[in-house]
Amino acid sequence: MNKSRLQTATSQNKHLFIPFIMAGDPTPKLTVDLALQLEESGADILELGVPYSDPLADGPVIQQSAIRALEQKMNLEKAIALVSEMREKGLKIPVIIFTYYNPVLQLGEEKLFKLMKEHQADGILIPDLPYEESRELATRCEKEGLPLISLVAPTSKERVEQIAKNASGFLYCVSSLGVTGVRKEIDASIYEFLTEVKKHSRVPVAVGFGISNKEQVQLLQPYCDGIIVGSALVKMVESKKTEMLEMKENAFLEIKTFVQSLISS
Repeated sequence: MNKSRLQTATSQNKHLFIPFIMAGDPTPKLTVDLALQLEESGADILELGVPYSDPLADGPVIQQSAIRALEQKMNLEKAIALVSEMREKGLKIPVIIFTYYNPVLQLGEEKLFKLMKEHQADGILIPDLPYEESRELATRCEKEGLPLISLVAPTSKERVEQIAKNASGFLYCVSSLGVTGVRKEIDASIYEFLTEVKKHSRVPVAVGFGISNKEQVQLLQPYCDGIIVGSALVKMVESKKTEMLEMKENAFLEIKTFVQSLISS
């Protein structure tokens, strides 16, 4: 059986860089351009966010991004369709759809899987679906070849072990409890938590929620297999919005420089 894009990406002998961007921010077309730029800059996997009006896990930066995307009439179905446009323009890395559960319920599972296959998305992550309630969907996802990526936060060792052992694709470790957002410092307890997760996980362990600079990346790298950067990147997209809309190359160049500053060894 051929390896999936996600299996290929996660079996590389390298540290994974996984950026998060919001579908439709600043525009759907620029989301496609941004995805291609991120791949060129060294991204291994892309997380494509779907805007939602009541985002429980998101801090102000991503909430504002969602508002801008909703103004562009972005939704789950349109976000998945953007993956096709990315593929047509040459995007080769896997794309994980990051959505709250309500849009999935509204769309329906049958249509979700049909669209994800049709538009060549590679997996799904649902931050507000508790692990215990996700098992039925996870089984279906596995059957469809579209893994449901699990989130794991610093909770009891038993729960961490259970989630880690059953993870597919890769495991998204939340580096701090609370909402997303750029953080100046990393809580020292994260290292023990990541060590515990890695002990039980059969898939790569990636860490996110608050990573914004090279120093943080270097501190976390020995304890995990990948780094997820969302708010810091979304904030940069917001600050470069006007230049991006005017298609100024320097806006994309600055984003590329930022990404490469995070991942250069």
